[in-house]
Amino acid sequence: MKPKALFNWSSGKDSALALYKIIQDDQYEITTLLTSINKEFQRISMHGVNVSLLEQQASLLDIPLKKMELPKEPSMEEYQRIMNTTMAEIQAQGVTHSIFGDIFLEDLRQYRVNQLNSIGMQAVFPLWKQNTSDLIQEFLKLGFKTIVTCVNGNYLDKSFAGRIIDQQFLADLPENVDPCGENGEFHTFTFDGPIFKSPVQFEIGETVKKTYPKPKSAPEDKDEEYVFWFCDLISK
Repeated sequence: MKPKALFNWSSGKDSALALYKIIQDDQYEITTLLTSINKEFQRISMHGVNVSLLEQQASLLDIPLKKMELPKEPSMEEYQRIMNTTMAEIQAQGVTHSIFGDIFLEDLRQYRVNQLNSIGMQAVFPLWKQNTSDLIQEFLKLGFKTIVTCVNGNYLDKSFAGRIIDQQFLADLPENVDPCGENGEFHTFTFDGPIFKSPVQFEIGETVKKTYPKPKSAPEDKDEEYVFWFCDLISK
């Protein structure tokens, strides 16, 4: 029997490609998609995508979805408590592995490994240390389609929000921006590709600016807030 695994689903391109590879390898039984949700706004954390679109994705992937609802600005203690409760429920179903779409952020990987090891589970990283330029080209060649839902204003301007990732998008990226946005430069919503039964149905809404206070630990930084641009997607 294949070991049971949960898949940490962000709704974006890295998740979609990682899931594709896991399905192709056929070494795990994916029992659950786990997604962090902002409880107040009912949107995917960081990506800003409405829960209704996430639910569409899960239905078209034909994998059960578990939403981990978080408060608007959870403390580390709150986050850990909610995560521990969620993981205990999943583990009780016989799940032994947790799969992530991370590519090269060492600190994040180590945090995930340590947290899972502490409860007797194993982390799996199907995209780890692969070249991000190669990954995004593979993603496009496989027929995946993804739209940018959030951009970090420190790296990209408003015009990048709401764009479909294609060769022109990649050519337009500044040199300091990773083609997979692995440093948090942008986030995406994947709406079509070989893992979906049919395309996710949505319309593009307005793009809005959101600001967040920066920690006061960087006095040399004159900007006092982070700026993000979110493109709203509306479920059809």
